[in-house]
Amino acid sequence: MRICIATVLPLLGLVCASAQAEIITDSYGWEDGFGTICGFYGNLGLAENVGAPDPVHSGDRSLHLVEEPIEGTPQAYLAFITGLQDGDIIDASFWRFDDSPGASPSVRIWAHYATSDDINSYMGSAGGNDDYGPGEGWDQTGWQWVFDSDAGARDALVIECRLYSPSEGPGDLFWVDDLFVQVEGDDLSGVRIYNPGNIPAPGAVVLLALAGLMGRRTRRR
Repeated sequence: MRICIATVLPLLGLVCASAQAEIITDSYGWEDGFGTICGFYGNLGLAENVGAPDPVHSGDRSLHLVEEPIEGTPQAYLAFITGLQDGDIIDASFWRFDDSPGASPSVRIWAHYATSDDINSYMGSAGGNDDYGPGEGWDQTGWQWVFDSDAGARDALVIECRLYSPSEGPGDLFWVDDLFVQVEGDDLSGVRIYNPGNIPAPGAVVLLALAGLMGRRTRRR
């Protein structure tokens, strides 16, 4: 049993509180040769698991994404984190290939809130980064979110890869690799992290079909 005497030793109390936090992590690099994405929104024309001669950051495989047609802001769902509670801290990152310095085509890491029973249940934007990257090949982009359940209305977070193409194209110059997710909180017993390789089948197929059939093409913020 750990006792923190915060009233006598405030610093010790902070150390003890921090030590009680739980951390779980998950990573995915498309090395299984078949995983692609967990779902999508908008005009995503293709998501494929590729190897050389396509760009690969580490290992032998990466994710290739295509925007088709060129309009709006398509979003590929890379991770689905369920069972979250207020105050849980989510860190996520992935590597992106980009040879256009500070401009499109490029991708950004973003997220939106959802419910644990449906990756397509959009419950508000959680925000993300706003840069296009250095455009010198592979670079790592990441973000941190502090979970807000909106008074219990939502309990999941979807990590997105948002595609940005020039207005005249091309829309096929997007590659992603080495996804990493970490969740920190006081009680993570109900938290699950799903990636394209472990999302329950046939759930992934169903989710993709539903997203495609809905045909939503407008930009969502």
